[in-house]
Parts: sequence; C-alpha cells; structure tokens
Amino acid sequence: MRTWTLVLGAALLVVAGSVRATLVAQQDRAESLEVIPVRGHIYLVAGAGSNITVSAGPDGVFLVDTGLAEHADRVVAAIQQLQRQLQIASPSPPRSGAETRLPTNLEPYNRFAPPKPIRYIANTSALPDHVGGNVRLAEAGRTFTGGNVTGQLGDVAQGAAVLAHENVLSRMGRAGAPVRALPTDTYFGRLMKLSAFFNGEGVELIHVPSAVTDGDSLVHFRGADVIATGDIFDMTRYPAMDLARGGSINGVLAALNRMLDMAVAEFRSEGGTLIIPGHGRLADVADLTYYRDMTTIVRDRIDASIKKGKTIGEIKASRPSEDWDPRFGTDASWTPDMFVEAIYKGLTNPKIASSKVE
Repeated sequence: MRTWTLVLGAALLVVAGSVRATLVAQQDRAESLEVIPVRGHIYLVAGAGSNITVSAGPDGVFLVDTGLAEHADRVVAAIQQLQRQLQIASPSPPRSGAETRLPTNLEPYNRFAPPKPIRYIANTSALPDHVGGNVRLAEAGRTFTGGNVTGQLGDVAQGAAVLAHENVLSRMGRAGAPVRALPTDTYFGRLMKLSAFFNGEGVELIHVPSAVTDGDSLVHFRGADVIATGDIFDMTRYPAMDLARGGSINGVLAALNRMLDMAVAEFRSEGGTLIIPGHGRLADVADLTYYRDMTTIVRDRIDASIKKGKTIGEIKASRPSEDWDPRFGTDASWTPDMFVEAIYKGLTNPKIASSKVE
C-alpha cells in the first residue's frame, strides 16, 4: 500500500508539473492582453486591436469580435488560460472512486480537463480590427450541432460558427478575405436570436443600419444584461463613421438611442446594464448617455452651420467639437477634423442623409 501511495504521489507531481508548465506557457503567450471580469460568465479581453467579449461557461465559449490577426494566438492563449482558471476556481463536486475512497476531483486529470472549445464568434462589423482573428479563432473552435446531426462537427474544414449581418459577408467577400474568415451564418432582418440558450442565457444579434458601417450588429447577452457594441460606441474617440462602407451620423445616433432604450440603470444613471465598447473601458448607462449627447450636439451644430451656408472650411474653423476634443479627439487615426468632415459629407449628401434608419 505504501509503495502504491508513493507511486501515485510521484505521478501526480509529474502531471501537476506538466500542467503548471502549460499554464506558464499560455500566460507568456497571453501577455499584453488584459482579461477583465464584466458580470457572471462575461469577460472583456483588451489589447488585441479591438475589445473582445468572451462568454465562457459550461457550453464553451462565445466571442464577440476577434481583434487583429497578429494578436490571434495571444487571444487563444488568453481564453484557454481563463477557462482553466475558472475550472480551478469551481472544481467538480467530490465523489468516491471505484477502487478507493479518494475523491476523484483531486486528481489533476479532472481538475485540468481540456476546456470546451469556442462555439460561436459574432462579428459586429467587417472592419479589420474586428474580424482579423477570425481564421485562427474559428480554427481553435468547433461547431456545436443538434437536430438531425448529433454531437459536434470536428471536420478540419469546420471550426466555430461565425455569425454576422449579411452585409459583413458581402464586404469581406468582395475584399478577398480568406474563406475560413467569412461568416458561416448570416441574417438580413432586424435581429438574429441564437436558437438555444448558451451558458444559461439568450443571445441576440441586433442590426443597426447605416451606423459606423451598413453591417453593424449589437450583441446582447440577455441574462447577464451586457451589450457589446462594436465601434458604434467607443470610449477612446468620436464615432468613426465609414461613409465608404455605408456609415452615417444619423445611423450612429439611431443606434446609440436604441442602446439607451435597451439599457436599464441600477440606480439613477449608474450601474445596471453594462456596455462593452469597441475600444476603451467598460461603460454603463451614464457613459452611453454622455456619448449620445455629445454626438447629437456636434451633429446639430454642424447641421445649423450648413443651413447658414457655411463651407466645410468655415465649419472646421469654428471647431464644433471643441468641448470634447481633450477627451475624444486625441486619436491620430480619427481626428476632430475627420469627424466633422464625415458628418458634413453625410448631411450634405442626399443619399447618405436619407439612409433608412430603424
């Protein structure tokens, strides 16, 4: 018996050492990324180009956006590390083994079982910093199936399901994106509901037309009361409407107002519904309201100047966004002048100005 105990102890130490080495390697690959708890099983992965929302639980992983391609391996490592930490924090209930009275949940094989894979990826738009990691992250996952197909599809050509509005598929296809980066499931109406609860809650993709692009989706985790917004809401800069991809200032405002209709504050304008923006820190109703009000005021100032016959040069010189430039105007890739010009072009172009807004 003593010999058996020593052998078992040595085996456990070897396995534990191997697992520890694996965790250290994953941590090294995940460095420079920040994993932030949001609420319940929802997490925010920051530092991959755009914010990535992660639902990690017993059904596997649901991702919103995938960041830039060059960060994909680190994102995979960060997700795997998060899943293992969750397993350690919540081990399975003790139970007796067939041969001994030793609780089997103490064995590293149980504590560190391979986590369930990435099942779904939702793309909020076709912008590169939101779809760049699609190939790598989809390959790291596996599609979950039901109905006439039992189990899961493990074929090398089938990874995680990628969900998006059909305009995302169209734009990525025309841009020559790799086939395995393209959405596998699209929708064309106002919303797409996941066919079953995932990690204990309903998940919705909600189309907001002609906003930053013409294929933007909000992703609403109904049980956790968390909304992932993509670039419609950005805590680091002004709304970056892409007019060439069907964006418009009025569409952005319609989307911001729709989110405010969906959100509920816990007390006055604080807490309650949590909002994960495309970039920057986690937000709540107060932050979203401030951003909506700022966008509305700048739009109205420019609109008033247009009606007075002012040129784009005169409008830029008047600095209609001056009040908020210290906070939202420091991004060199989307300056206050670019923001003002995009609003001006959208309001003076009949085709853009009359874009249908739901």
